[in-house]
Amino acid sequence: MKIATWNVNSIRIRVDEAVAWLKEALPDVVALQELKCTNDQFPREPFESLGYNCAVHGQKTYNGVALLSKRPMEDVTPKLPRGDGDDHARYIEAIVPGETGAIRIASIYAPNGNPVGTEKFTYKLGWLERLRRRASELLRDEEPLALMGDYNVIPMPDDVYNPKAWEKDALYQPESRAALRRIENIGYTDAVRACHHEPHLYTFWDYQAGAWQKDHGIRIDHIMLSPKAADRLKASGIDKYMRGREKPSDHVPVWCELAI
Repeated sequence: MKIATWNVNSIRIRVDEAVAWLKEALPDVVALQELKCTNDQFPREPFESLGYNCAVHGQKTYNGVALLSKRPMEDVTPKLPRGDGDDHARYIEAIVPGETGAIRIASIYAPNGNPVGTEKFTYKLGWLERLRRRASELLRDEEPLALMGDYNVIPMPDDVYNPKAWEKDALYQPESRAALRRIENIGYTDAVRACHHEPHLYTFWDYQAGAWQKDHGIRIDHIMLSPKAADRLKASGIDKYMRGREKPSDHVPVWCELAI
């Protein structure tokens, strides 16, 4: 099973690019983030015509997450638990059957958190803690899990072109990085780093200041695998070439292949 995650930065603007990539990459399941549309505005038909089932948790203008699956999805659950009063569409999960079992997959769009020192940063850290608690709960079922999406966290200095340039940014704060490590420490594996140890692998390049042309990128889109999923990991990668396409998202797809 090939699974992937991609922050599309407005699905209605990027639908043609998304369809083209799906035809090339042929993933079985895709987690999308930053849809920037409501459920009824989501362009289902182009994806359904490729054989994908769509589960959408949208929001007008902001946020929004979705799962596309070639196989029927079960137990579809939008919203991250313990979010009383939180109306941000940032999380959806579902169970997807495979050839030799099933896997639970979540699409995640964590808060940006900027500027540091404001309520936005406090919300980011609180949201990531809620995600850690959900990730811990799901481990109890001892099933293959993939929590994937835009975490808005740069894990290590090797995951950014220039660490000093990001020292004051919420994505690279010690508290943000520690929040992601806490998820890893309860038993989750970073699928990309499990297969690739070289520095300067990026998933995001800003639209400003020629970041793409200079390769001034950061790695903030992650696939976190539970132990039972990590044991089945065969390969992973980043489709960097998508950033050079016409009308690109500022993020690119990240994928892995599992023996499921």
